[in-house]
Amino acid sequence: MSARRAQLSRRGFLGGSLLFVAGAAVGCTTSPTGAASAGAKTTLNVWSHAYGEAGTQQALTRYAAAFTKANPDIAVKVTWVPGDYGSKLNATLLTDAAPDVFEIGDFSESLARRGQIAVLDDLYGSAKSDFNQGALDMVTVDGKLYGVKMIDDIMMLFYRKSVLSKAGIAPPRTFDDLVAAAKELTAKKTKGLFLGNDGLGDSAALAVLSNGGALIADGKAAFGSPQAAQAVAGLRRLHRDDSLLLGFTTDWWDPAAFIQNVVPMQWCGLWAMPAIQKALGDDFGVLPWPAFGTGGSPVVRVGGWSSCVNAKGKNIDAAKKFVQWLWVEGTDLQMDWSVSYGFHVPPRTSVAAKADKLAEGAAKETVTLATKYGKHNPSTWNSAVSTMFSAAAAKIVKGGDAARLLTDAAKQAQPEIDKQRS
Repeated sequence: MSARRAQLSRRGFLGGSLLFVAGAAVGCTTSPTGAASAGAKTTLNVWSHAYGEAGTQQALTRYAAAFTKANPDIAVKVTWVPGDYGSKLNATLLTDAAPDVFEIGDFSESLARRGQIAVLDDLYGSAKSDFNQGALDMVTVDGKLYGVKMIDDIMMLFYRKSVLSKAGIAPPRTFDDLVAAAKELTAKKTKGLFLGNDGLGDSAALAVLSNGGALIADGKAAFGSPQAAQAVAGLRRLHRDDSLLLGFTTDWWDPAAFIQNVVPMQWCGLWAMPAIQKALGDDFGVLPWPAFGTGGSPVVRVGGWSSCVNAKGKNIDAAKKFVQWLWVEGTDLQMDWSVSYGFHVPPRTSVAAKADKLAEGAAKETVTLATKYGKHNPSTWNSAVSTMFSAAAAKIVKGGDAARLLTDAAKQAQPEIDKQRS
């Protein structure tokens, strides 16, 4: 869930915690330690990154209140974490202040291998077969499940139907089409395409995948391949044509630039679709990232968030009970979380099948695209590895030697990948 309101930064909500005691909400500080409840034997600290969609914080606190009402011996404090959630979480997990339950974005198997997250196979029960295979695969390490997927997020290209039609441009189906369309749609006061304020966003990884390459394969950094070099070097064309929007007030995850007619094409996510529909009606379409060449394939990125339990916490059983109650058994709440605050795909197939808001129009088309072209980031694609890759890509689009830069970056990244797998 990554949509953000235009007037906010990506995680611009103020942090806050709420302690729920037998259904009553008590204001707390954002400290992970919090105050113990006099009316409960256990107090769980549950961490969430600061979602940008209106109503999300209130929803999570309602869920916590409902759980405590059903389980009066367990109080739940929801800690709303603004800023760089990943860095704050990783740092806190090394301390006694680590949360009992926490969410993570793209799953990292290193957390499991370091013994920081608990095995959760026992939580699934008969519901396991109802989770889509991608959701299970994402949290699986050596055959064991270390999390429960909360939502599937889909990322793709949005385009303005009327703008492209007026310019006589068909929706781009190949990378050459995308380059040509972005150039043609660029004017004095507007640009043709928004990929991110740095001019890259996800595009370098998408380029590799769309040319038949891989980021990591069989535990090895694979982005030093000829296919990867060819595709990332191809991104230079967008930069040389000066057709990319740079330095906007919000980044690619927010649809503001698209809604405000600053660009007619933007890489964004399904979460933004309700805001886009409200602003533009049906004057937009969705596309996968186009295939780079004849041997490539279109790409739609699938991410999302998973709930995990601190394996070193003092309240493991209670934490597991909360995760099971909400993200395995709580199908009504899962539906609410998936479609009431932006659009996301419920990982449980029976819940997804009842998501009427995803069963028509552009939302349905997006889900179909994800089924056909969806790609997840590898579980060892952590911030260190992705930063090395992105740094090389940034130099490449400015004219650097793609083969050399990506080969060097892959060599530098391999020890970090090996460390995660050991």
